[in-house]
Amino acid sequence: MAKNKTTTTDASVFDFLQNVTNEVKRNDSFQLVNIFKSITGCEPKMYGPTIIGFGNYHYKYESGYEGNAPIAAFSPRKEAIVFYFSTEFEHREQLLEKLGKHKSGKSCVYIKKLDDINLSILEELTKASIADITSKYPNR
Repeated sequence: MAKNKTTTTDASVFDFLQNVTNEVKRNDSFQLVNIFKSITGCEPKMYGPTIIGFGNYHYKYESGYEGNAPIAAFSPRKEAIVFYFSTEFEHREQLLEKLGKHKSGKSCVYIKKLDDINLSILEELTKASIADITSKYPNR
């Protein structure tokens, strides 16, 4: 079975964010760290080389594949800031409609900058995603 690439590392979140070259994305990312810390009550950790995660849960799929993942996470990528959300929580689509300027995939939501979105809706999305994850995977 393939090894999960997205595992915690000892890399510094602060150092990683200091190296984000886009100033707006860097400043937004520091703001997001504070928002996610407030929501989760967890300190940020690096997951792999580019994902900033908060909290942790263990998952196991019916296929037998299992691993650990953050209960909330984002990544300041070159093209966009990416948020990682659970895929099937109640009111997900309605909240996304209210979020503001974004693109979304199955579990990822992409924004250019925080000024493009409603931060209170981002907080609602994050809390709803966490609630969904912790209900499905209670053993953290």
